Amino acid sequence: MRSYDLSPLFRSTVGFDRVTRLLESALNGEDGSQNAYPPYNIEKLGDDQYRITMAVAGFGLGDLEITAHPNLLIVQGKAKESQGGAFLHRGIAGRAFERRFQLADHIRVNNAALENGLLHIELVREVPEAMKPRTVQISNLTPPTLAGVATTAEAA
Repeated sequence: MRSYDLSPLFRSTVGFDRVTRLLESALNGEDGSQNAYPPYNIEKLGDDQYRITMAVAGFGLGDLEITAHPNLLIVQGKAKESQGGAFLHRGIAGRAFERRFQLADHIRVNNAALENGLLHIELVREVPEAMKPRTVQISNLTPPTLAGVATTAEAA
């Protein structure tokens, strides 16, 4: 496995420590990608709308738990053991799982629904009004420090 040094990319940035950690953990395989259970899709539905769909066959509403933290979404599943007979073949995985999703700033969980063995988690980006870009008016005034220097030089 290769190791990449990303430090040259981050020399001219300020406040992006979290992004650095995410990139390094992704490159080092620390994101749990070795365990691909349960499979999932991430869809972009609009400019500020997303959907995570997880295949959770065999799990009921009482077996699933979704926890939203700032910048982190945790989905856990704990299936109850079936009371049926002995299996000749068991192809539907019913083992417990925990899947973590790193969320960008200002992403919140809007809704979650379980339908036909698929767990749909709706996400929306809500940027606070104070964080939205604003236009700064430019005035045509001479800065006071430069005006004082110009008058002193003219007097000499």
